[in-house]
Amino acid sequence: MTTAALHPTETGRSRYGGWMPRLRGWLAVLPLVGLCIGLAAQALGHPEVAALAWTLATLAILVVLASQVVTSLAQGDIGLDLVALLSMGGALALSQPLAGAVIALMYAGGQSLEAYAAGRAGRAMTALIARQPRTALRDEDGALREVPLGALMPGDRILVRVGDVLPVDGRVAAGRAVLDRSSLTGEALPVSFGANEAVLSGTVNAGTPFTLVAERPASESTYAGIVRLVEAARSQKAPMARLADRYGLAVLAVTLLLAGAAWLATGDPLRALAVLVIATPCPLILAVPVALVSGLSRAAGIGVLVKGGGALEMLAKVRVLVVDKTGTLTHGTARLVSTRVVGPFDEDEVLRLAASLDQASGHPVARALVEEARARGVAVSQPAMVTELPGEGVTGSVDGRPILVGGARLMELHDVRFPPADATRHATAAVATVLIAIDGAPAARLEFADPLRTDICNVLADLRACGIGRVVLATGDRRAVAETLVAGLSIDAVAADLDPTGKTDTVAAERRNGPVMMVGDGVNDAPALAAADLGVALSARGAAAAAEAADVVLLVDSLAPLPRAIRIAKRARTIALQSVWVGLGLSLAGMIAAALGYLSPLQGALLQEAIDVAVILNAMRALGGPRDVSEPTGRRAPRNA
Repeated sequence: MTTAALHPTETGRSRYGGWMPRLRGWLAVLPLVGLCIGLAAQALGHPEVAALAWTLATLAILVVLASQVVTSLAQGDIGLDLVALLSMGGALALSQPLAGAVIALMYAGGQSLEAYAAGRAGRAMTALIARQPRTALRDEDGALREVPLGALMPGDRILVRVGDVLPVDGRVAAGRAVLDRSSLTGEALPVSFGANEAVLSGTVNAGTPFTLVAERPASESTYAGIVRLVEAARSQKAPMARLADRYGLAVLAVTLLLAGAAWLATGDPLRALAVLVIATPCPLILAVPVALVSGLSRAAGIGVLVKGGGALEMLAKVRVLVVDKTGTLTHGTARLVSTRVVGPFDEDEVLRLAASLDQASGHPVARALVEEARARGVAVSQPAMVTELPGEGVTGSVDGRPILVGGARLMELHDVRFPPADATRHATAAVATVLIAIDGAPAARLEFADPLRTDICNVLADLRACGIGRVVLATGDRRAVAETLVAGLSIDAVAADLDPTGKTDTVAAERRNGPVMMVGDGVNDAPALAAADLGVALSARGAAAAAEAADVVLLVDSLAPLPRAIRIAKRARTIALQSVWVGLGLSLAGMIAAALGYLSPLQGALLQEAIDVAVILNAMRALGGPRDVSEPTGRRAPRNA
């Protein structure tokens, strides 16, 4: 059975045109019907009818195969389908109609089996595209109107019904939303989101209807980005898949030489025909694509989008990890880590007044302060007479009381003098220190930091177990901040004070230790992601530049799926190589046996099909695997995923 080389990310699509995918599933019907009619006619004593039925069945497949070969040759591809063409044509020329019909059935059956295997393997990836919504219910002056996704704009209020896929990124307008994120992140359980919390497009409403306030157009949403990445992944061809291109001519040459030698040595053309029949390159052109697409599908099922078979192969080979800090080892958002009240003020009251004023600011630290107040259940008030000095802070009044929230410079401008800070507390880990003054007097000193992810120790240990021998932190932060933050983590080296060029240089320098995987999430990480042997962007919702430059995108805001994805990639690659070399070895043994006269053309066709079926079934093992590789853990991802 020789078939067209299927790109590992085509998931069932054929390179021969739009009509082939539909045809391949039914291709085996013609030779099967012809074979059955011929066998029945032979049993009833009508050999001429049997021969005609077998010949017509063979000719029908021969026409399809010839069109594929011509298409390949026109594209400059001397495909291995030429062997199948010669074997079927030879069977008819040598008056072997039964052998020809069996070869035709084997070929057509292989096409159908390949289409089924690739389609099943790519189901998780194609499901991401199939689920993309086309319209949304927009609230227009109190009336709901169904509009195309392209018409949605930031600020639009959208009703999300039970079972609806969220069409855009946004925030919950009021109440709570219960979302099923399993298709994007592999999470087993729905996650609940409160009012004003950010939610991702592509997730499914598993609770009651709620109103979503859009934050970006549909074309810029997380789900639209994922769809674009999947489409890009499906158009790429893996280096392992190019084994068929690299060795195809060699296999073809060996086949023709062996067939010709057998014919010349014995004078029996049936020997040559038997060699052609069993000369199957299916381990090359079937096993690799099916195994790699299976791996891509498994990775997509746990929330890891791998952009093609080549990236999956490299994922199995990486030995060095260069990782960014902000948003990767950490959450990338400021969090309140210390509150020191000055004077007679109450901590909750200070937090309430400061958060009330900071509602008017868009600064990340201001947002963190407001979120902290809401998390504590503190009721904020409406601020008045708000003035924001960029880079300095915010002034205004809350409940008639003058409030200052900002840095030391703002306090100096208003002649508010704070006592000296304790230089030992959070001296290196603090992202920002915020001073609060109430009624013109010092009230509190707040310190914000970007803490490590709670699961980072376990993730690094898992990565080590997956074969990562060296871990390097590459960050733009000061060395003291970086080293203090990662103290105790399994990190071999720290490269600090880096700009984007410095991160790229770090990646290049680490190549001496093996293939390098770079993990980051920001715009400044994009050059390093592109320069690495494998770039991994954390969360498709992050910077678009990072996701575009990366080879792998984690759809959940966590590094936890990465070790599992590496195990999936290693398993898929191992299975592909097993299928290739074992399959080719069996085919070569069969060709030699046929050349020596131990196999007839009919026997060779049957043996060839047995080898091909075994190869494809073995490759499909990549769809499954050990529990820790193939099944979601059921743990909830961080809320800001």
